[in-house]
Amino acid sequence: MRSPFFATPPATTMPDAAAYALRLGDDALVLSHRLAEWVAHAPELEEDVALANISLDLLGQARALLAYAGAVEGAGRDEDALAYLRDDRAFTNMQLVELPRGDFGLTIARQLLFSTYQRMLYARLAASSDETLAGIAAKAEKEVAYHVDHATQWTLRLGEGTAGSHARMRAGLVAVWPYADELFEADPLTDRLAAEGVGVDPSCLRGEWDAAVDGVLREATLERPEVRPAAGGGRRGLHTEHLGHLLAEMQSLHRAHPGVTW
Repeated sequence: MRSPFFATPPATTMPDAAAYALRLGDDALVLSHRLAEWVAHAPELEEDVALANISLDLLGQARALLAYAGAVEGAGRDEDALAYLRDDRAFTNMQLVELPRGDFGLTIARQLLFSTYQRMLYARLAASSDETLAGIAAKAEKEVAYHVDHATQWTLRLGEGTAGSHARMRAGLVAVWPYADELFEADPLTDRLAAEGVGVDPSCLRGEWDAAVDGVLREATLERPEVRPAAGGGRRGLHTEHLGHLLAEMQSLHRAHPGVTW
């Protein structure tokens, strides 16, 4: 699906490979922060550990992707500068990953949607003609396989559990589903990189994603929500109000003590 926001290509001074790596790195970085917010707040101790580990996996992906974006850009920005010294309009993550933590049902719903997409993306990106992107994707795909399984098992557990858990899981799906279409929006950047064998056209993932997610929902006795899609625009720096609050927290130490080392 092509977003109307991309009728005119967004202005960028970054090389295509850097801009693409930055997108994927921003997705992983922001969601990593959201999942880290669950530590000491999850419904059981084992989930504190599980969500922390998923958060660390995503952080590792973000570090590799942001470091590569900075190296290709050649402007002297390393992974820390890209993570901590950009304002919200300079972030290119999808809006889905920046939504507030919410309750556990919302978190699992988001994980089901995003992890399923991410695994399919990385599976294709592992064949990229860009050796660095291919290597990052091949390693990340193995990690994301666990993320998908974790989200699937919790979706089944909540959906088939009590009336209360079923209602929470359904409410979580309703909250995140408007942001699902943005996962599959193509634009001139993805068109160019897909044609060059470097990147992946996200629109080609939709059919496989629909089948996988719908299969889990059926087994969990849940239905795909009928909701209006959100406007989107995260890839070109249009975000919800929530990203600014997240960045204020995430970036506070680095901005207060520029250049600090441990």
